[in-house]
Amino acid sequence: MSDKLSGELMATAATMRDRFAGQLVIDETLRQQTGATPRTATQRFFGRSPLADEARSWYLGAVGEIAVGGILERLPEGWSTRHALPVGTKGTDIDHLVVGPGGVFTINTKHHAGKSIWVARRTLMVDGHRQPYIPAATSEAGKVAKLLGARMPHPVPVQPLLVMVDPKRITVKERPERVRVLNSHEVRRWLREQPAVLSAEAVADVLAVIDDPASWRSTEAGDPVAARARFAALHDEVRAARKRRRAWGFAGMAGMLALLGGLLALLPTLVPLMFGALAG
Repeated sequence: MSDKLSGELMATAATMRDRFAGQLVIDETLRQQTGATPRTATQRFFGRSPLADEARSWYLGAVGEIAVGGILERLPEGWSTRHALPVGTKGTDIDHLVVGPGGVFTINTKHHAGKSIWVARRTLMVDGHRQPYIPAATSEAGKVAKLLGARMPHPVPVQPLLVMVDPKRITVKERPERVRVLNSHEVRRWLREQPAVLSAEAVADVLAVIDDPASWRSTEAGDPVAARARFAALHDEVRAARKRRRAWGFAGMAGMLALLGGLLALLPTLVPLMFGALAG
């Protein structure tokens, strides 16, 4: 994530259209983080992460959704993005929903920085481990299509996307039937290149349904500004701890190289002594 994260987390969400990227996972990250044991001064000095084990996956998910949300907000005029739309009955949400001339798209964001992604039809693996992402993305698009179909005079196709944040590589052996798997760096260009299928009026009609809070599951009311501020502070702590660990790692490597250099410098002296000892 960029250093702009703290600033990007300070807007208010009062309606569906103003919900912020990562809203539900940020709330869950903070809930899981409540039980974290405070770090000691020594742990802070050596860069131990402030994250509780239970909060780590939620935190990474939130960082990924915020990153993709920032990318989508830079789509050109005529495109609109909504975030963290609560759907279903099990606390799930649509990470991002994009509507524009190219159609309606649900986006499921996965943060697997530096990992290898392998795709073949309904199978997706992350560093060799199978993940249920493709069926889940398909299901999300189906829920949104059903919601729109119930409130609009005609069916509206919904395209599911899986967006991977900063993967090492994405290998697609066989493209899934419906879901498109994309790198976060290419999603904005890919959306812009889609052929126009919706008029400006149709886009407005779709957004009117999406922006209606009655279209979605109600969630517990909280203070979004406070949540974003707390998450931004946590994010800053995590980044600072990571930098400190790296600094200690570099220091340790430099020390080892210095030791090795010293041993090499002593070899001309040590080798005759060793052979002399053996001969004696």
